[in-house]
Amino acid sequence: MTMRSAAVSDLEKIFKSESGRVLATLVRIFRDLDLAEEALQESFSAALVTWRQNGIPDNPYGWLVSAGKFKAIDTIRRSDHGKTLLKDLHLHSEAEKPIDQENQYIEKHLVHDDQLRLIFLCCHPRLSMEARISLSLRELCGLSTKEIARGFLTTPENIKKRISRAKNLIKDEKIPYEIPDKDHLDERVNTVLHVIYLIYNEAYSVLHSKDQNRQALVYQALYLSRKLVELLPSSETYGLLALVLIQESRQAARMTNQGDIIPLEYQDRSLWDQKMIDEGRGLIHQAVMSGRLGIYSLQAAIASVHAVADSTQSTRWDLIVGYYDLLLSIHNSPVIELNRAIAIGMKDGPGTALKILMNLRNDPKLSSYHILYSTEAEFAKQLGLHDQASKAYQRAIKLASSPADIKYLQQQLDAMQGFLHN
Repeated sequence: MTMRSAAVSDLEKIFKSESGRVLATLVRIFRDLDLAEEALQESFSAALVTWRQNGIPDNPYGWLVSAGKFKAIDTIRRSDHGKTLLKDLHLHSEAEKPIDQENQYIEKHLVHDDQLRLIFLCCHPRLSMEARISLSLRELCGLSTKEIARGFLTTPENIKKRISRAKNLIKDEKIPYEIPDKDHLDERVNTVLHVIYLIYNEAYSVLHSKDQNRQALVYQALYLSRKLVELLPSSETYGLLALVLIQESRQAARMTNQGDIIPLEYQDRSLWDQKMIDEGRGLIHQAVMSGRLGIYSLQAAIASVHAVADSTQSTRWDLIVGYYDLLLSIHNSPVIELNRAIAIGMKDGPGTALKILMNLRNDPKLSSYHILYSTEAEFAKQLGLHDQASKAYQRAIKLASSPADIKYLQQQLDAMQGFLHN
């Protein structure tokens, strides 16, 4: 086995990128989420020691699966019914294989759909919607309970309990680890689409393109989106993949080297990845041809209007408003209403948008959403309503959680106040 030198950063990068695949394969082998998670941690611990001494293997994934498999088999053997369990899992003879031989076995018999199988397991209809999403983000993406809790606006303890109940239900009801047949596919695919969308949203919220968490999440979202298109080509699966591609195409232009946010209107559009944009636009065309547009295909269409414009001023805001109107007709969401208000402000002026934003303030789902107040501040500033803008910026700063967002908002507030004092 060829090995190369291992730096700590290399190990961390591999762990972030491979943990989802390794866990999914271990779940397939052992049919037990808790056992697979324990084996995953054991395999990473073994890698930290072995790889630092001997270097990183050519096939880190295979090595980690092998190590995790042997750790899990040892755990099973020590249990009261170990021999019976190993026999049921057809693992008794495999337990004696050396790691080099096991790597060859995995390469030969690798099932590439393990992660897709795992996401369908996590999205089983017997689980609540909140449990499906929490479990998927935890098991597929390795997000911490704290990170998941932030997205749900709840506590980490609640997320822990939710995930624990979901695991127990899967085990107690012996829910199979499989991609459902076509008769049962539709009832789960919408949740799967939503979970993949949330995975990418979590990545999108991390601005720095070199962040290892971000890179792992983007990889997961693109991989699962592509696999879902292969499994079930439809308007919405095309749309979700197109949306991820077009949004990700702008990543290199979203932040300065110093870590400052660059708003859309000031981004260097030559840095946008044209190859990703072209692929996304092709998928949108397929979505249109394959049937009625839905939530993800419409969002992708909106993203494509931005992607083909030379500037904010030349953007077809009338098209974007129209797409948002269609989107609201099938999915009434306060966040979509907020985005529509921004588009209307660009099309019809800040005064019209500000009236809509004042009404949206009454929606409890937006009361802690910093973008509502930062948007209000921008439009109020354009109208010369500096006192209102200042208060809105201050409110947005208190609600924002990202250091980059807080820094940007503070810069805008300071710049406006500095201008007024000169």
